[in-house]
Amino acid sequence: MTKLREAAMTSRAWPFEEARRLVKRYEKKPPEKGYVLFETGYGPSGLPHIGTFGEVARTTMVRRAFEALSDIPTRLLCFSDDMDGLRKVPSNVPNREELEKDLNLPLTRVRDPFGTHESFGAHNNARLRAFLDQFGFDYEFASSTEYYRSGRFDEMLLRCLEKFDEIMAIMLPTLGEERRATYSPFLPISPKTGHVLQVPTLERNLKRGTIVYAEPDGERVEIPVTGGHVKLQWKPDWAMRWAALGVDYEMHGKDLIPSAQIGAKICRVLGRPTPELFNYELFLDGEGQKISKSKGNGLTIEEWLTYASPESLQLFMYQKPKAAKRLHWDVIPKAVDEYHAHLRAYPEQSLEDRLRNPVWHIHAGQPPASDMVVPFSMLLNLASAAGAEDKATMWGFIRKYAPDAAPETHPMLDQAAGHAVAYYNDKVKPTKTYRAPTPAEAAALADLRARLRAWQGGADAEALQDMVYQVGKDHGFENLRDWFKALYEVLLGASQGPRFGGFIALYGVEETADLIDRALEGRLTD
Repeated sequence: MTKLREAAMTSRAWPFEEARRLVKRYEKKPPEKGYVLFETGYGPSGLPHIGTFGEVARTTMVRRAFEALSDIPTRLLCFSDDMDGLRKVPSNVPNREELEKDLNLPLTRVRDPFGTHESFGAHNNARLRAFLDQFGFDYEFASSTEYYRSGRFDEMLLRCLEKFDEIMAIMLPTLGEERRATYSPFLPISPKTGHVLQVPTLERNLKRGTIVYAEPDGERVEIPVTGGHVKLQWKPDWAMRWAALGVDYEMHGKDLIPSAQIGAKICRVLGRPTPELFNYELFLDGEGQKISKSKGNGLTIEEWLTYASPESLQLFMYQKPKAAKRLHWDVIPKAVDEYHAHLRAYPEQSLEDRLRNPVWHIHAGQPPASDMVVPFSMLLNLASAAGAEDKATMWGFIRKYAPDAAPETHPMLDQAAGHAVAYYNDKVKPTKTYRAPTPAEAAALADLRARLRAWQGGADAEALQDMVYQVGKDHGFENLRDWFKALYEVLLGASQGPRFGGFIALYGVEETADLIDRALEGRLTD
């Protein structure tokens, strides 16, 4: 056993804990299908979103952890339930009136309101693949329509027909009285209208592999359950997919725990082992309320990527997946700085600590070196003090602080500088509120300005921090936090900020003295 595998067998990092469940699953013999199958599901009635990213990213982390523990090959299947019927027209698409005509058709038969693909399902599937591809995920795409129509599910659909009563016995207690009266796990695709019909199953013929149902006009119709003539209700469908494909591992949100429990029962009825399941907590908005796609109260992935790298988002997804977390724009700076702190720590860590380091899981054991010689939080304060409108302005200050740094040699820093400008202008600038200093604060600021004008110590962040600290002590601030808070509120228009010595080193000693001048003259509060 290699040192890596030996250390991974005892690592407490959650992806390794999850991966060890899969190792145990096949400790006696490898899977007959020849690989371990990871799955993520996607409903293509809407566009991919930050939750889609999180589920694929986290599943990939477990997959890579398993590969460090086992020689069994792996696959990741991203499954699109594109045979589902269109129940309502989304509010964020063009040509909504045209889509109204396609209600209840399978998504792969609904016209594409964007006019770019043969169907709405195909359009959203293409968006999903492009979305996943931009992050470099290693996956295989699967279409429900293709799997049903090609016969990939036929064997298991016939098994569902055989186990109809047992599946109904699982499902009916979970439904309301009115729903129970008409429920069937099979949804016929009407040969008359093409609609996905929510109708009772009137008869079953196991020998012919068919069901009989009544069309809305009352005509009784017999159709096979195979070949794409029916699809299953989504909970039995989820279970059937696990059974038919031999899914070994799947994640789902906490809200789907009851559905997963139902699916596990149905999977066992179909005679197949259930996957190893992992439920994660849902995200909260800035007010601590659950994020709702219909409310639009969450942070979109496009917004995150406007202000930070996808790796910082992966770090956010990695951290405490079982805990509810605020997914709000104000968590972004901390995520960026923590990501780079983990990158910097990695080279000097022991193997055990590396396996606990999130960047091992973000980069599959091959994390890059960080070139962030300036923290992201400091870049934000620089953008604020300098009123930066573009990266070029930021680099003018960065080069003075770190002469060896350049956009060409420090691409992560260059990207972060651009993100900081966007974040400052969109999120910080509109909320900045400067205040005038109190008389005691004004005296301390004047003293700090004088010491800066006489400073001979260069851009030594620690020495400058000590000097700022001493000014606060000399002016009687019993709690030095009050002194630093005054610096932030008076000079930067914020209630909190960076280590001020580091800020002076980056922004410039003379520039900081000039900033104090403007504050004492009242020009910042004008």
